[in-house]
Amino acid sequence: MFSADEADADSELVVPPLLQRAVAWAEGVAADVAATGTALDTAGLADATAVGVRRPESIRILMVERLPLPQDPELQAAALQAGLLGPAATGLTLGHAILIGHGHLCRRLLSHECRHVAQYEQAGSIASFLPVYLGSILQVGYWDCPFEQDARAHELPD
Repeated sequence: MFSADEADADSELVVPPLLQRAVAWAEGVAADVAATGTALDTAGLADATAVGVRRPESIRILMVERLPLPQDPELQAAALQAGLLGPAATGLTLGHAILIGHGHLCRRLLSHECRHVAQYEQAGSIASFLPVYLGSILQVGYWDCPFEQDARAHELPD
């Protein structure tokens, strides 16, 4: 797995004011999901543990019509341009909060998103993980981002 220390240079690629707004948005969405989402069932807890989550009981899942977009126009445009959010996106992880689009919940996607939870846990917080993750996306693109490659490598079969 990757740590914030290993990729500090990547985080410099993100414009700090925009990054601060992205972290604030992500923390707000995560708090909403923590308050309204549901805990993993027994199978989900086992799968989360299998992909490296240390505190699977803290995960909350919220099923949504579509993944939320930031209201901030500049932040929204950056998220869409980077391919992080938009009509094709089916899952989003922010700390221990997982959002999944209706009709897309399956073991493969849930284990992928749980691996992102493990990455957040290793970094320590949304504020520590997001700059590194976004810097990596900006540097090599979404598909080639090491965090995405790692999550794909830990997907469990349906």
